[in-house]
Amino acid sequence: MPRYTVHVRGEWLAVPCQEAQLTVGWLGREAVRRYIKNKPDNGGFASIDDVHFLVRRCKGLGLLDNEDLLEVALEDNEFVEVVIEGDAMSPDFIPSQPEGVYLYSKYREPEKYIALDGDSLTTEDLVNLGKGCYKIKLTPTAEKRVQKSREVIDSIIKEKTVVYGITTGFGKFARTVIPINKLQELQVNLVRSHSSGVGKPLIPERCRMLLALRINVLAKGYSGISLETLKQVIEMFNASCLPYVPEKGTVGASGDLAPLSHLALGLIGEGKMWSPKSGWADAKYVLEAHGLKPVILKPKEGLALINGTQMITSLGCEAVERASAIARQADIVAALTLEVLKGTTKAFDTDIHALRPHRGQIEVAFRFRSLLDSDHHPSEIAESHRFCDRVQDAYTLRCCPQVHGVVNDTIAFVKDIITIELNSATDNPMVFASRGETISGGNFHGEYPAKALDYLAIGIHELAAISERRIERLCNPSLSELPAFLVADGGLNSGFMIAHCTAAALVSENKALCHPSSVDSLSTSAATEDHVSMGGWAARKALRVIEHVEQVLAIELLAACQGIEFLRPLKTTTPLEKVYDLALDKRSLHGPGHRGSTQAAPGAEGLGSSCTLH
Repeated sequence: MPRYTVHVRGEWLAVPCQEAQLTVGWLGREAVRRYIKNKPDNGGFASIDDVHFLVRRCKGLGLLDNEDLLEVALEDNEFVEVVIEGDAMSPDFIPSQPEGVYLYSKYREPEKYIALDGDSLTTEDLVNLGKGCYKIKLTPTAEKRVQKSREVIDSIIKEKTVVYGITTGFGKFARTVIPINKLQELQVNLVRSHSSGVGKPLIPERCRMLLALRINVLAKGYSGISLETLKQVIEMFNASCLPYVPEKGTVGASGDLAPLSHLALGLIGEGKMWSPKSGWADAKYVLEAHGLKPVILKPKEGLALINGTQMITSLGCEAVERASAIARQADIVAALTLEVLKGTTKAFDTDIHALRPHRGQIEVAFRFRSLLDSDHHPSEIAESHRFCDRVQDAYTLRCCPQVHGVVNDTIAFVKDIITIELNSATDNPMVFASRGETISGGNFHGEYPAKALDYLAIGIHELAAISERRIERLCNPSLSELPAFLVADGGLNSGFMIAHCTAAALVSENKALCHPSSVDSLSTSAATEDHVSMGGWAARKALRVIEHVEQVLAIELLAACQGIEFLRPLKTTTPLEKVYDLALDKRSLHGPGHRGSTQAAPGAEGLGSSCTLH
């Protein structure tokens, strides 16, 4: 007998279907009837006849026709949502899908696997796992280490040894010994009580990264989790069953307890969970729909799932990868601006940078030489002002290797720390199978990634700070020899006037966001955990800073492309012409006379004020 899981006003109802010829409309009415039946006030309805609704799939939110037969329109055990007329604007309405659902409706289960051993995961690997490019499996070596580690835990329980977190309470209750028959309950209670985060849930990509990273750490074999439980967790990852993990609540020591507890809560079949098939639903329903069973925690396993720096580190991976991409793009965008402002290439001479041989500086100067006027890639724009009387350019052009260079070196430094953290055991206590004992330590403290990500935010921000000054030079006719705000009919059209204001606003926001969170610490857990890293906020605000940098550089790219149109028919170098063509394909169009539109030479199209760089 087919059964459907139906979302009505934030509640999930299992509705069995006994007849093959029943319709989508019947399913919607039956779900609403069951919803009203369970409400003391009938859900605010006088009768079911007063309820008008639409039915849609949770996967992709596709609307269903009420007259369609269920056996034709839906798969067995599919998740659907009943949207009651008027509820979309109600504060009580809870959508079943995260923002950007149109992206997740395209999700395809990956066919390729990545083998995790706890020692060799890279930042690129983790980001790709977050994107859903791979499923996970363990290496044989990792499986053996996990088994050996678990044997130590089983021995401790059998011998009734008093060990923190295994046979005792936690934090301030570390001296409270727990009876053997309560050890499993202890682990469940730990997960429930520590699931105290707040804020929006992590988007699916970030939750996948968090879960994948926790699996990688457990695969090292120092956590004491059983191989059976770890394989259950991997099955949930591979099915893209992702728990509801609020983004706020970690102080970054003892690890990321709150977010990792929410992660574990879904794994044991409690709280909410998301999958491409179901949208948000009760975890037990989502797991059942994928043929999976909730984890039953054994002694130590709750602690093994929640103790570590994986929230900070997984978000840090995304930050590092996005920072690396935008740093490369910043060099390209700045080179295009230099061309438009008729700058010189002399400042990028190899001999200059050999005298101050910072790796990032040399790398950026090389990129500029590769993009700008040369025998290999001649520029008609550069040739047009070759014999001008200008001796040197403003710092925002001339000093790009020095400013962009240190950003590249900063990213490399942070990436090294994050990569080590990816493959580190961050539990407490640690289980050493080779010694047959557990040792309490402090590897859960998030100071390393917290400090690194604060540093990353400070470093990457400078790309936006210098970019905004270049946008000013492009828009200011006294500095650019171009029309004011890059528009031919100034007054009638405002060109890039407010686009520049947006860039300035983002740079100003970044100045506040770059204040290091890791300089702060508040004592928690009755002074047991009396120094913390605040690494969760360091990671989240680093991502916000990077997003702003991406947006500012997108504005500069559009402004530079608009500037080139005023220099036509002259052409720049072949690489930069390809950049111009790419931006032309991506740009948005405004209607004529719109305040945000930009109009260049006669016949040029109006440019929008946003562009996404990938």
